[in-house]
Amino acid sequence: MAKVKISTSLGDIVVRLYDETPAHRDNFLKLAKEGFYDGTLFHRVIKDFMVQGGDPESKGAPKGRMLGSGDAGYTLPAEFNPSLFHKRGALAAARTGDNVNPERRSSGCQFYIVWGKTYTDGQMGQLARQMEMQAQQQVFDGLVREHRDEIMQMRRNRDQAGLMNLQDELTAQTMAIVKEKGLGKMDPAQKEVYTTVGGTPFLDGQYTVFGEVEEGLDVVGKIQEAATDSNDRPVKDIEMKVTVI
Repeated sequence: MAKVKISTSLGDIVVRLYDETPAHRDNFLKLAKEGFYDGTLFHRVIKDFMVQGGDPESKGAPKGRMLGSGDAGYTLPAEFNPSLFHKRGALAAARTGDNVNPERRSSGCQFYIVWGKTYTDGQMGQLARQMEMQAQQQVFDGLVREHRDEIMQMRRNRDQAGLMNLQDELTAQTMAIVKEKGLGKMDPAQKEVYTTVGGTPFLDGQYTVFGEVEEGLDVVGKIQEAATDSNDRPVKDIEMKVTVI
């Protein structure tokens, strides 16, 4: 079982890395052993949401400098697992948006630790419906990309009937895929956690979760309470040192 310690001026955070996400686990361990994270900052902190770090450009960054664009020079393939979700204390990989990253590949170095909030049963019901619709849209968009050349040809030929038939076909395929894979669904265990412990359920299936805080969740709480500037960077720098334990 792989664990790392994230040491900060506010205390230490011990994180267990999941074996179910081996690419992310091994990459994080590699960077930690190399000292990649030492001296970097928690550069993006949003109260009741998350704390983010791992930007190499944050080392020694002057006050007020906007951070978050630094990287390790590579990305990692997504390792989504329905049993690993965005509960409070979850460790997850940051990434660029769907518009430039439809495969949702993870940043090679930037990560965040979830704080989130607790939800009522009513809020969870509404969120569950939104997540299901989101899953349907994502599958449909993926199928559209696969048929892009065919769609473009139909448009050039002004084949409206063909486009409508293809849309109906892709919609049917979408619903079948979503049902078969159970996409956008939340099991009772997840719902229980989100209504008691808290988290950010709307990020599930969007970003790879690859670990969780075992000790020092109170430290994460202190970090997410930090005063920040207009770019969500803490006014007082919060440096980290990451070691494998």
